[in-house]
Amino acid sequence: MTVFRSFLFAPGNHPRRVEKALGLDADATILDLEDACPIAEKVATRSVVVKAYQGPRRCLGYVRVNAMSTEWGYGDIVAVVQKGVDGIVLPKLETVDEIRAADWMITNLERERGLPKGAIDVVPIIETGKGLANIRAICAAGTRVKRIAFGAGDFTLDMNMTWSRGEAELLPYRTECVLASRAGGIEPPIDTVWVDIKDAEGFRSSVETIKGLGFQGKMCIYPDQVPVVNEVLSPSAAEVAWSRKVVAAFAEAEKAGSASIQLEGKFIDYPIVYRADRVIAMAERIAGKAKA
Repeated sequence: MTVFRSFLFAPGNHPRRVEKALGLDADATILDLEDACPIAEKVATRSVVVKAYQGPRRCLGYVRVNAMSTEWGYGDIVAVVQKGVDGIVLPKLETVDEIRAADWMITNLERERGLPKGAIDVVPIIETGKGLANIRAICAAGTRVKRIAFGAGDFTLDMNMTWSRGEAELLPYRTECVLASRAGGIEPPIDTVWVDIKDAEGFRSSVETIKGLGFQGKMCIYPDQVPVVNEVLSPSAAEVAWSRKVVAAFAEAEKAGSASIQLEGKFIDYPIVYRADRVIAMAERIAGKAKA
């Protein structure tokens, strides 16, 4: 399983920013054809982002296309389903029909272009009221989608909400993203960007909040945000050490016929052990990524 903590956006039409993003420690980059790319440059930038991903890079490479409801959505998908591109970020997804149509298109393009079936990952962004209302069906649609993302900027605009620094108003919608993902049998979701790039304290708090809610990653719009996301969404050395201790102690207890123990004053049973296993597995995936 790949590590998906940090997704860093870069405007696809800015070569220097693209080059910088590809050299950072984000788990994935998202070269943007949508909001960060001017209308006059959208079509020309399609081939630019594909070429960028066909060169050297340190991370997975995604392209945010324009929404399927726009005049550029179809052409974007046709242009970027190419060797070297790992996935597509599909904004403003609202219905099961849209994701099934995108899946069908990509499957046929993969076949025509000699790519393995399922080679192109798709991450839909849920960022409208209609999309949120249909999120459970979208997550359970049985398409190539392995994880969704939540986009608070467009969502709060669509819902006429105020996006506050504390983000309390986002709690029910973030929670629904996590619940719908779990119910649909896909991975935990990716959280929205943080737009105040000078508010480092607020950003860290946001990342800590979504970790507690069950998100696996967060989208970033500024390079300095990447190390914070990677740190917060990675198990600490203390967490890994404790988890290994839990697993070892419980294994000994099981041999003795016990399925519940106390370890350093804490009650340990199967759910606690399974969580410890998850922490260890995550730490090993991160270590493996660092060695790659």
